[in-house]
Amino acid sequence: MTDPTDPERHPAEAQTARGKDADKDTAGEAASDATAGTPRTRAPRPRRIPKARAEPAREAFASATYQPDAEAANVPFGARAQQWFDARGWQPFDFQRHVWQEIAAGASGLLHATTGAGKTWAVWFGALAVFGDHAPRAFADPLTVLWITPMRALAADTARALQSSARELAVPWTVGLRTGDTSSAERARQSRRLPSALVTTPESLSLMLTRSDARDELKHVRLVVVDEWHELLGNKRGTQAQLAIARLARWRRDLQVWGLSATLGNLDFAADVLLAPVHTPRVSVRGMQPKTLVIDTLIPDTIERFPWGGHLGTRQVGPVAAGIDEARTSLVFTNTRSQAEIWYRALLERRPDWAGLLALHHGSLAQEVREWVEDGLKSGKLKAVVCTSSLDLGVDFLPVERVFQIGSPKGVARLMQRAGRSGHAPGRASRITIVPTHALELVEAAAARRAVEARRIEGRDTPRKPFDVLVQHLVTVAIGGGFDAADLFDEVRTTFAYRDLTQQEFDWALAFVERGGTSLRAYPDFHRVARDADGVYRVEREDLIRRHRNNVGTIVANATLHVAWLTGGRIGSMEESFISRLKPGDVFTFGGRVLELVRVREMTAYVRRASSSRGAMPQWAGSKMPLSSELADATLAMLAQADSGVYVEPEMIAVRPLLELQASWSALPEAGRLVVEVLRSREGHHFFCYPFAGRIAHIGLASLFGWRAARDRPGTFSISANDYGFELLSSQPFDWAALIGEGLFSSTRLAGDIMDSLNASELAMRRFREIARVAGLVYQAHPGQPKSARQLQASSGLFYEVLRKHDSSNLLLTQADTEVMLQELELSRIQRALDTMNASRLALMQPKKPTPFAFPLIVGRIREKVSTEKLADRIERMLAELDKATR
Repeated sequence: MTDPTDPERHPAEAQTARGKDADKDTAGEAASDATAGTPRTRAPRPRRIPKARAEPAREAFASATYQPDAEAANVPFGARAQQWFDARGWQPFDFQRHVWQEIAAGASGLLHATTGAGKTWAVWFGALAVFGDHAPRAFADPLTVLWITPMRALAADTARALQSSARELAVPWTVGLRTGDTSSAERARQSRRLPSALVTTPESLSLMLTRSDARDELKHVRLVVVDEWHELLGNKRGTQAQLAIARLARWRRDLQVWGLSATLGNLDFAADVLLAPVHTPRVSVRGMQPKTLVIDTLIPDTIERFPWGGHLGTRQVGPVAAGIDEARTSLVFTNTRSQAEIWYRALLERRPDWAGLLALHHGSLAQEVREWVEDGLKSGKLKAVVCTSSLDLGVDFLPVERVFQIGSPKGVARLMQRAGRSGHAPGRASRITIVPTHALELVEAAAARRAVEARRIEGRDTPRKPFDVLVQHLVTVAIGGGFDAADLFDEVRTTFAYRDLTQQEFDWALAFVERGGTSLRAYPDFHRVARDADGVYRVEREDLIRRHRNNVGTIVANATLHVAWLTGGRIGSMEESFISRLKPGDVFTFGGRVLELVRVREMTAYVRRASSSRGAMPQWAGSKMPLSSELADATLAMLAQADSGVYVEPEMIAVRPLLELQASWSALPEAGRLVVEVLRSREGHHFFCYPFAGRIAHIGLASLFGWRAARDRPGTFSISANDYGFELLSSQPFDWAALIGEGLFSSTRLAGDIMDSLNASELAMRRFREIARVAGLVYQAHPGQPKSARQLQASSGLFYEVLRKHDSSNLLLTQADTEVMLQELELSRIQRALDTMNASRLALMQPKKPTPFAFPLIVGRIREKVSTEKLADRIERMLAELDKATR
């Protein structure tokens, strides 16, 4: 089994990608495209035929052998379906029948069920029964079902399954696929006649709304299904989907909308957000009871009492390889793409006989081999795949028997989602093994299992009034047939995201796309829409139409360069910031290969194989996952048990010496007790604090406390933060006890103090770059004219300065400031942390040496300043000193 994109066909180097971990669908496709009802909750009990190896409904369509005879189409759909089920020796779950009944009754809803339980078939069978149960005709029904998924690979998998089931049940429907991967020939066919059901993404649906005949083409849609709704709920892609659904619901008042979700804590809220625009009755359906999750931990043989981030690293590769050997097929999840690259190489070096059986999958690798690996997983030809969140979602890989999670999952929902990739069928247990990379992650692992057992799953919030998405939508609708301002205002306000939108705010957005607002009115390129004699707003200029279509979407990734073989063939894409630091001849690792950079030309880095066995490891932006509040609370609960001398879980028994040393030298953090450590070393004066609020919030807290401490006297601090706490290091001493007594933890004037303590203007400018792209001020690409990151930054920076100076009330600037506070700095979590700290009992400790909890913070700070070799030497010396102090 070899890599089809590799000109040298090296079997040891087979891997794949999904294009982007979060999909981007506009480039390529755009170029070819010239509340009534009260929610009701029911939780039907699942029912199965008692058969040892009955096939699950989720998988049956993809592997079915039953074919109806020529007369099957004349049999009522219900009888056809029952015959189809009987041929497999199983019957549908009660929750699936419930959904079919609700769809037949004209209702919309949110279906929540565990991964692999059969959510897809619950909704799809309902659609076939109600909308597709007709005698064969010369032509299939017009576009009736829109199926929205968050990722292209999931879309392709879903489309195949839906098409095969329709064919096997003699439903005269065609199923199409419309994403950024769709060929120009297929898009041309769809332009002539859309299929009966279309599987697509939010970006591609928005592109369909830019067609001049959008209303005629989409007015027949009866049902919209939003798959993996929990993945869209918390971001602007979900807002984009809300606006599109509102448009469809205005064209057809009996439109039904169904959301599918697996791991979500706030279900009622999720249903309210999705179903806000619909006019049909609304219901909530709970699927089968949570499936069996087996969560264990790969405990290392030795555990240092002074851990540091990543110190276990690939030392666990041997046991992981042994675990992979025991299973038919495994997935090895990592939290970052860099970590995936490291583990892929480590496993292959450990087991070179797995060449061609081990694959790598993350969002920067080339699209061309994506289907090769996913097909290999489906067929069971691959032994294991090392992957990131690119395989989190519901693509069905039935052969996968075991999942490994490298490092803490950082969230309960993420752990459950990844565990569900194994045993992906009703009645089968899912097994996930956590492989700690840090000794304290043993505590997190035990806490995560407890949280899963208690079903303490994280909820998700949703963006409120993102004006950049609104601005983009106005232009989209203006291209797609035009709009009346009053009608569109009413339509937009039916969405949850914009339900509080004022007339003044809408008028501002309209003026912004019509005249460029206050400061850009002199530039014709920002006069994007114009009102005609009938009062309808449209886009008349073809160049602006093409430019908008080529940039539709809300995914704003860092600028990337293609990585290609010098001899031809694309490997993937790499962030420009990393490639720009390399010079010709430098060696780096990517896609599991060691490559030598030859040259960079026209946004492409040309490479060849390097003779070296090691190269620089790429670093991607946005790779830090903060510890969720739910998992943090569970971790503190485990520490409280340890403080009481209770060590039951194997992970806690293994880490007991470390925790007992922490308690001996200082104290263990727990709910209701805030541990603060103050000590002096040769480096200076240290202040350690352990709120367990997550890394991002800790950076904000550290900056806030440092600023407040130095407000009345000069002082400079070095900051280090992780998910457990933070360190402030200064050359001069501070009376921290007095500062705490004087209001160091106060939440008074919190937002202003945080903004003063950080480089607020730089943070806002960086956030504005993304907002400017979504709003259409800065275009990521013109057809055939890609922009570099430097060009995008310069353009957005210029707009930011101009607007700040001449249009300070611009709502896009306000949005940038708001997003910085809520997303970049997690203001709400900082507020909750301060409230908890003020309500907790303070344990102000003065240890003589850095404690086990303090040590990783010190290492994290040092790591930023020294090379890997020097870091290892320095840590070894520090550990020797600390070990000596424990004797």
